[in-house]
Amino acid sequence: MSESEATSHPAFQAILSRRTAHTFRSEPVPEDCMVRGLDAANHAPCHRLTFPWRFLRVGARTRSALAEVAVAIKAAKQPLTGEDVRKVAAKILDPPELLVACQVRVADPFQSREDYAACSCAIQNLCISLAGDGVASKWSTGGLTRDPRAWRILGVDPGLLDVVGFVWVGYADVPGPIARPPLDAVVATLP
Repeated sequence: MSESEATSHPAFQAILSRRTAHTFRSEPVPEDCMVRGLDAANHAPCHRLTFPWRFLRVGARTRSALAEVAVAIKAAKQPLTGEDVRKVAAKILDPPELLVACQVRVADPFQSREDYAACSCAIQNLCISLAGDGVASKWSTGGLTRDPRAWRILGVDPGLLDVVGFVWVGYADVPGPIARPPLDAVVATLP
């Protein structure tokens, strides 16, 4: 395969177009895009076929409760103006879709590490599938993902699941390509 054929491949184009979005338009994401993205996530590689990922699709009522916790977390660090409160809440409320990615807990530390890698692959598959449909995303591991109040709202039992991150999904103006190191800086060929 020539370099031009490789770079024009649809999967490669989706990988290159995936960027982290920070603000989203209110336009809803078609259900088939969401299902395709979640199905792509479910086809991620996982060692020992543990399929450790779980995804929660978070509706409006649950998001409102999460937004209150997000504001409380931020307010515990610094005083907030009314505009600050609006901005913090908007991060939870504005994107058309919010997914919570979780990992099934296991006692074995090595298997847990393997499972986290599999969950990361699942999230990447999700984001690439969405990018292929022209839909933006953002994977966040902020304070809300680690807060027991958020877990209670989500019905996440921390004895059974770890929250890997929140994934915001929607249409957005995403930044252009970022400067990345050349391949020879990250790839070594051994004899």
